[in-house]
Amino acid sequence: MPAGHGLRARTRDMFSRGFRKKGTINLSTYLRVYHVGEYVDIKVNGAVHKGMPHKYYHGRTGRIWNITKRAVGVEMNKQVRGKILKKRIHVRVEHVQPSRCTEEVKNRIKKNDQLKAEAKARGEVISTKRQPAGPKPGFMVGGATLETVTPIPYDVVNDLKGGY
Repeated sequence: MPAGHGLRARTRDMFSRGFRKKGTINLSTYLRVYHVGEYVDIKVNGAVHKGMPHKYYHGRTGRIWNITKRAVGVEMNKQVRGKILKKRIHVRVEHVQPSRCTEEVKNRIKKNDQLKAEAKARGEVISTKRQPAGPKPGFMVGGATLETVTPIPYDVVNDLKGGY
């Protein structure tokens, strides 16, 4: 028999529940509040068949653009041949979890605001821009002494005397 190409083909491990994660779904999954514009990760829960997205979207991150009674609309990019298309899908809340992709940016903004406030209290202006890591400092390996090596100068006149 040839291999099947159905909607859930090759999803045996992808949609399976994790070790000691089987059974009833936590209430926090249903009680979590989502807002338009939030980033969410799509992680399919194999126990709930309704509102399940296509396997392509499993593990993808998108932004919420719509909220309905039991589901959220998620917008994300999908590469189709040479184009990148904006795809909008509705996914049940069981298959969605808040993304941590903007966590580092939010923490950096808070830290920068705090640093600016401290600098303003001292009466100085600071730059909170990120700087690339500079070159590492040099060091001597094995305690060797420094020796300068230069090439021997090439003398054209002496070469031609005994030549041709």
